[in-house]
Amino acid sequence: MTDPKMLEKIGSGRGFIAALDQSGGSTPKALKGYGIEEDAYSGDAEMFALIHQMRSRIISAPAFTGDKVIGAILFEKTMDGEVGGKPTPAALWDKGVVPFIKIDKGLEDEANGVQLMKPMPELDALLARAKGLGVFGTKERSVINLANAKGIAEIVRQQIEIGLQVLKGGLVPMLEPEINIKSAERADCDAILLEELVKGLDAMPGSDKVMLKLSLPVKPGHFDALVDHPRVLRVVALSGGYNRPDACVELAKNRGIIASFSRALLEDLRHQMSDAEFNASLGAAIDDIFKASTQKTA
Repeated sequence: MTDPKMLEKIGSGRGFIAALDQSGGSTPKALKGYGIEEDAYSGDAEMFALIHQMRSRIISAPAFTGDKVIGAILFEKTMDGEVGGKPTPAALWDKGVVPFIKIDKGLEDEANGVQLMKPMPELDALLARAKGLGVFGTKERSVINLANAKGIAEIVRQQIEIGLQVLKGGLVPMLEPEINIKSAERADCDAILLEELVKGLDAMPGSDKVMLKLSLPVKPGHFDALVDHPRVLRVVALSGGYNRPDACVELAKNRGIIASFSRALLEDLRHQMSDAEFNASLGAAIDDIFKASTQKTA
């Protein structure tokens, strides 16, 4: 059974969701942005130890609380680790932050203008482990590069299929059919994705709700129908390559959508900062993103 306090926090809480789920392929880039070059570590074990230290520092920071950060998405290794001597999901919830887990295992090669998720044969076992650790929901990402109706329909079909498997496992899925913001066909992608998501959500069996994590649309308000859809618990937005100021400006134009930023949240943080500098920088980023999530422009 879904924790009712977590459900209420995510469904109606004021704030945003931090994406702390960089995985194997994106970890070196995340560490470099944090001020740690690749020659500072040797092998995956040292790399993941360093990224866990970074995430622990973020989660432990005074500004990182449920007052403005209502949820956090974790990489599997982070979920299985500890922060302050407690399992990471428990450490988050102690601060009022609802834990999620990234479940996808990367992307297939592009076909029909999209990249589907790779197979997840061990998903049921991961869901059971996450549930046992107190995780509330999941996040699963695929990517749309071109306005190919067949490809986008297949993306949505796969996302909902996995979402239903997650619901069966007792967690709340966050479906993430990301549109590449560098695509020359973004506006057309937005239109096709909206149509396919509405059809897919309308056809979903049962009454459980899902979450959606979407790229910020070209036209503000384009995803209003998804914000209002009875099968959608919450719509969140990824920064998708925008820097934080630009991401916040675009987010504030969209009613009912809150942030789930990664790079835009972490871009000013550096390993070399003192704790006071680190906490001040993170606090300023949290304030910016909270404002864009809760104070909308006309």
